[in-house]
Amino acid sequence: MDLDAAVRQHCQRFNHAQRTGDWAPFVATFAADARMAFTNVPVGPFLGRAAILAAYTEQPPNDTLTVVSVEPMDSDRARTRFRWDGGGPGTMLLRFREAEVVDLEITFD
Repeated sequence: MDLDAAVRQHCQRFNHAQRTGDWAPFVATFAADARMAFTNVPVGPFLGRAAILAAYTEQPPNDTLTVVSVEPMDSDRARTRFRWDGGGPGTMLLRFREAEVVDLEITFD
């Protein structure tokens, strides 16, 4: 799997969902049993595609992001540094199962 391409596509889909407000196509790229967690924000974790969709629908992010770097950690996991387009950095740890996101951990710096 090309982790760099997978991460960048994930972020492009995120930005499109943020702009349109339609989170369903973005969340459809998560595995049915996916987990999304935040390390320094008092929400979640969200377990399963339905819970992740509800989280994005009920409290949508108000900014798009730009990938700064993608660092493969092993064959299915990458650390991604990003910056919000409105300002502020962050880190995502993404793990994929085939083409689906199975685990997403987000830290806002």
